[in-house]
Amino acid sequence: MPLVANNDLPTFARLQEEGIRVLAPDFALNQEIRELHVGLLNMMPDAALAATERQFFRLVGESNPIAQFYVHPFTLPQLPRSDEAQAYIEKYYEPFEQIREQGLDALIVTGANVIGPELANQPFWEPLIEVIDWGLENVTSILCSCLATHAMLQFRYGQKRIPQEKKIWGVFPHRVVDKSHPLVNDINTRFDVPHSRWNAVTREQFDAAGLRVLVEGEQGVHLATSADGLRVIFFQGHPEYDTISLLKEFKREVLLYASGENKNFPPFPENYFSEFEKAVIKEYRLAVESSKKQAKPIPEFPEQLIASGLDNTWRDSAVEVVGNWMGAIYQVTNSDRRIPFMDDVDPDDPLGLGLKRGNK
Repeated sequence: MPLVANNDLPTFARLQEEGIRVLAPDFALNQEIRELHVGLLNMMPDAALAATERQFFRLVGESNPIAQFYVHPFTLPQLPRSDEAQAYIEKYYEPFEQIREQGLDALIVTGANVIGPELANQPFWEPLIEVIDWGLENVTSILCSCLATHAMLQFRYGQKRIPQEKKIWGVFPHRVVDKSHPLVNDINTRFDVPHSRWNAVTREQFDAAGLRVLVEGEQGVHLATSADGLRVIFFQGHPEYDTISLLKEFKREVLLYASGENKNFPPFPENYFSEFEKAVIKEYRLAVESSKKQAKPIPEFPEQLIASGLDNTWRDSAVEVVGNWMGAIYQVTNSDRRIPFMDDVDPDDPLGLGLKRGNK
């Protein structure tokens, strides 16, 4: 069922242009359908703020349980913002205090830019813990994306992420390793997921934390849940990524090389570019190096030519997992969004998976 345009956020108009169904609030009120309120804690930097909105709004809107989705974006005031981004946030985002008062059925927490290796030194650290602690008490389920997963594993489970010698960057195959969980019901048992990270939490760390691993690949765990099966969902990859998201990251690194800020030309994201696209990029690199030697302007990066041939091999599985997540929440959440569960739901085993109380 569709998203509801509960404010004037430009993301709604952008999604409508893509063919995603978005309801006007007055039309939504006339439908006899249950609504779900989903919070989006968007900690991404200014340049990625709106794109991250669209990615997660799209996943929620394309999922198909019987519900109307009210998505409430908010961020943390401790994160540095430009004047333009701050004005955007003040116009379209909600303060956490309002969200905490009104309640949520689900909460999505994005990644963030990190300066230095230690997560506990980041400006978002303490306020993020405050939001998560509130969510664990008052929200039916929290979905953590990539860095948010690493942060949660550290401050709730004592498992610190491990720096990698080489960036885990590209589109990688994964396999469902626990087919009994409702989150992976009816999805492909093998599917791709984009990753973009310098750090990892290993399978051994997920196991030591008592978490339930559902999907993993050669690059490690992608999808896991808290021991109860629902209260927290962990993504270590980026299934929300657009087809061109990795291209945008690659372009940024290439332009840093072209400007002299980076000494080395970036490696290709794995399993992402075709041989043709790699050839185009190699030609561009030669043109950049020639321009540098001759003190000529750097040529424009051939983004559109490269983007036209890219494949998306992860969207369908991503939508299915998020749809299963929304469906699971719909079945157990209280009609009062300030209360996480219906009266007869066991918070230690909300999906009725046969878990024993205290066996976490």
